[in-house]
Amino acid sequence: MVTLCSVSDDSSDTQLLARARQGDHDAFRQIVVRYEPVVAATVIGMLGRGDDADDVGQETFVRFHRALEAFRGESALKTYLVRIAMNLSLNALKQRSRHRWRFRSRDQEDDIPEAVAPALAVDAGEALEQREVVRNAVARLGEKHRAVVTLRLLQGLSVRETAVALGVPEGTVLSRLARATEQLRTALRPYARDGVNPEIR
Repeated sequence: MVTLCSVSDDSSDTQLLARARQGDHDAFRQIVVRYEPVVAATVIGMLGRGDDADDVGQETFVRFHRALEAFRGESALKTYLVRIAMNLSLNALKQRSRHRWRFRSRDQEDDIPEAVAPALAVDAGEALEQREVVRNAVARLGEKHRAVVTLRLLQGLSVRETAVALGVPEGTVLSRLARATEQLRTALRPYARDGVNPEIR
């Protein structure tokens, strides 16, 4: 199950990877605990909370375990795991979309995909309403734009880290981010007029 937690172990990623490659299960467990929050944030940002998000979170670390010997540190471990999580999330979204299309009755409206709520901090009262507004706006973004928003704005990855995680040039990240930001600004404009000023945090 995808959970958010932390680890106090002071071993470096390089040390943990070396031990994990030698079959040290505790070292691999520490890697999982250390990077579970960023994997969870990526998966929940793309899929929302649910069983499929849990499955993708678990599968991310299964895939990584299988690739331990192949991982040579060309990118940071965090970026590498985010890329696995993002690719699996995009695959899950495609499967979800095909499933919806296959079983949707003819009299249903061709509506937008279900809300994909990013992992945002939620306060009570008006703040909760604002976060819901933002969640729904992010949900209406296309997959590529939603991915950039999830990594760059919600998780705070750098442009370079986002580019590596998505396997695209940095210029593509910037252009998609600009487009996504404009779409969000347009979507949130009516709420701003009503006195709601939601922010992505």
